[in-house]
Amino acid sequence: MKFGYTIFYVPDVSAAVSFYEQAFGLSCRFVHESSQYAEMDTSSTILAFASEEMAKSNGLTITPHRLENNAAAVEVAFITETIEEAFNQAIKAGAVAVKPIEVKPWGQTVGYVRDLNGVVVELCTPVL
Repeated sequence: MKFGYTIFYVPDVSAAVSFYEQAFGLSCRFVHESSQYAEMDTSSTILAFASEEMAKSNGLTITPHRLENNAAAVEVAFITETIEEAFNQAIKAGAVAVKPIEVKPWGQTVGYVRDLNGVVVELCTPVL
């Protein structure tokens, strides 16, 4: 078994791609011609966005991510050596600060934001 994808169903795939490019410096590696699916280049596991309409067409019932609602019980984490710069860039791009940067008891530095759809994003240094 190999972990291949994390897919967030979103109302607007193009907006999600643009946000993740601006907020986290990711590059889009693939967009389907329908604009209903896109993948980001994370240099490891694939982070993808699919339209909420695609969820329906796949026969899935989902609870949509929305910034005005409580966050779903999931997060995506990006590891960086420049956490303060990354945190500030995310906020500048429109992310909402959830928890400021702090050093955890195990030595890792971590901060939390929510993306334009309300998904929790952890920004963190590598685990020491």
